[in-house]
Amino acid sequence: MTAADQAQRPTASISPVLFALTTFASAGLVFMVQPMVAKLVLPLLGGSPSVWNTSIAFFQTALLAGYGYAHLLQRVAAVRTQAIIHVAALVFAALSLPLRVSGALGEPSSDHPSLWLLGVLTLSIGAPFAVLSATAPLVQAWHARTVHAETGAEPYVLYSASNLGSLLALLAYPALIEPFSTLRGQSFGWSSGYVAFVLLMAVLALLVSRARTAGVEAAVRAGPAPSWTRRLAWIGLAAAPSSLMLGVTTHITTDVASAPFLWVIPLALYLATFIIAFSDRPIISQRTTLLLQAAAVVACVLILPFRSANFPLQLFIHLATFFLTALMCHQALVARRPDPAHLTEFYLWMSFGGVVGGSFNAFLAPVIFTNVWEYPLVLALACLARPGFGPIEPWRWMTFIGAVAAAAIAPIIAVRWGAEQNRFLIFALLAGAGICAFLIRRRMIVFFGLVVILSLAAEMIGDRVDVRQSWRSFFGVLRQSEMPVGAMRGQVKMLSHGTTLHGAQATHPDYDCRPLVYYAPETPIGQIFTHGYFQDPPRRIGAVGLGTGAVAAYTRPGDRLTFFEIDPLVVRISTDKRHFTYTTACALGQIDYVIGDARLTLAKQPNETFDILLIDAFSSDAVPAHLLTVEAMKGYLAKLKPGGILIVHLSNRNLELRSPAMAVAEAAGGFALIQRHDAPDNSPPLWESSEDAMIVARNLEALAPYEADKRWSQTDPTEARPWTDDYMNLPGAFYAQMKILWPWLP
Repeated sequence: MTAADQAQRPTASISPVLFALTTFASAGLVFMVQPMVAKLVLPLLGGSPSVWNTSIAFFQTALLAGYGYAHLLQRVAAVRTQAIIHVAALVFAALSLPLRVSGALGEPSSDHPSLWLLGVLTLSIGAPFAVLSATAPLVQAWHARTVHAETGAEPYVLYSASNLGSLLALLAYPALIEPFSTLRGQSFGWSSGYVAFVLLMAVLALLVSRARTAGVEAAVRAGPAPSWTRRLAWIGLAAAPSSLMLGVTTHITTDVASAPFLWVIPLALYLATFIIAFSDRPIISQRTTLLLQAAAVVACVLILPFRSANFPLQLFIHLATFFLTALMCHQALVARRPDPAHLTEFYLWMSFGGVVGGSFNAFLAPVIFTNVWEYPLVLALACLARPGFGPIEPWRWMTFIGAVAAAAIAPIIAVRWGAEQNRFLIFALLAGAGICAFLIRRRMIVFFGLVVILSLAAEMIGDRVDVRQSWRSFFGVLRQSEMPVGAMRGQVKMLSHGTTLHGAQATHPDYDCRPLVYYAPETPIGQIFTHGYFQDPPRRIGAVGLGTGAVAAYTRPGDRLTFFEIDPLVVRISTDKRHFTYTTACALGQIDYVIGDARLTLAKQPNETFDILLIDAFSSDAVPAHLLTVEAMKGYLAKLKPGGILIVHLSNRNLELRSPAMAVAEAAGGFALIQRHDAPDNSPPLWESSEDAMIVARNLEALAPYEADKRWSQTDPTEARPWTDDYMNLPGAFYAQMKILWPWLP
């Protein structure tokens, strides 16, 4: 075939549908594997939301590597050569399959969990993920040199198809894949999908390599390379939504559960903004986005500090604000897109911005902030992406000054005369300031300034708790606060993670060694520890989850209590006499500590060791699900002495854990009783708390003393399918809890 004949070969023989299908399939595989791999490593790091944030930061970095590879591949003049190289890279990356967590780096380190996680992800999924990620910009570049060169069709529209595939994959995971398939089946299915995609990519590569293409010279004729000012704008407009995605994820999962079915919601909204922004005819115009975003961001900064407010309302406001802010940034990004000749460079810098935003949240913010300040900070900075440079009219200055005055007066009233007593006045002042902010939204600088001022004012009012000190680690933010309790004749110190109380201790000498809240003598946990307190011989006790160390107050001379705690920071706080003294002054027995995930560290203990084993590993109101599986339960029972008792604390505001826990106990071969304890209405604050707890034993004889107690009842293991390491149904547990709260749900 002559060069003239090749030049006449019609590009139209390659259907644009094939380009769209390929980008759709690659994106689906890329984004389906993210929650899947995060769930595979979750049991090794205690169920912390930081597992997801660090994983996302890794995936963004791998995406950048893939986009960089696609950009460099465009330096190869012949599309045929590009196609051969890319298909070969896909085949080479397949050598790391089937999908699994690499054990080459051993067990995770509690001191440097982020580094361990990044290394494991690199070895487990790095190569397939990076090569798959290159598909979207690479296929768009091929489209630009074939279909676009022939017909003028817009290649950027393919990015909508890519993100649509990503979105559908993410939604399919919590709705269809996680509840109805095992992790082994998920791994096999994804690996099979990867092989099928390689074949699809090979077909497209063959057709593209045979088609008439525009030469590399076309890129030169398209115009000069983008300026650095433009590139920096791409980076900033991509970084803000990426950071906000992780910020809102941390905020939500801290107070619900660290599980993929919740993690994917902000990521799905993030992808939806790309679909809308890159569409030929966006369903939400830029003008509408700017209008709604201004209202949403004002509402969000005002409600952010009020963590005890209605959760569904908070969830809606935070997600709506994130969605509209990300859409605003991405629409501004698309408005600055270059000629298709510079397409891969555009995606490279956009991906770099995503890495900057994600890395800031995952690695830098936990080091420089003692609270999750990165979320409101970036939310305010994102307002700088709004248009509105120009002179500021006098009426806008007057509105701004009035709003600042209202925002300044509100916290003064709250501090001097009390927020509760002046709730309506404070609300009116803040609402008025918020309305003023909305009215001046068309001037970016004054709007940004007022958003910052409103954030500070709301934070000063917020859920006013006397926080004495805050700490932050990979595993979350811990706060030590105090409140006066008259029944305990003074201050009571509290340790909290998010909105969940980890424990409390009175400061008055008459009460400082009395366990409070979940561990009070009246609660199910307290009942087990006080049973036979004066008659039993010295006991060997294990407790998964340290908190303030309140259960140490139940130890007697000769007892030995081992705490299994994943976060070294919690150990430092609970053993510091300036904060809590349960483990140092109240404990009469020997206390020791084992750092690391409980599943891993408990497995190293000798069998038949413990008389009492308490499982109380909270991650801000979320028991890590891998501690409630059949395999985990069998491990616990093996560590009990024949007459030993296992206590599982099941209290949770948002997950119904009783049903799966009862099923797990039977499937593991144990015998169980369960109790729902309700604290009396006239009980002093923090004296005791309502809670759900289940006790499990290896034989019926060990449960005999508790069967006679009417507070304990028989379990029903038929209410749910038992969870295993291969199957968990957190969405089902969430829905079951919602049905308890809202019986009208189907």
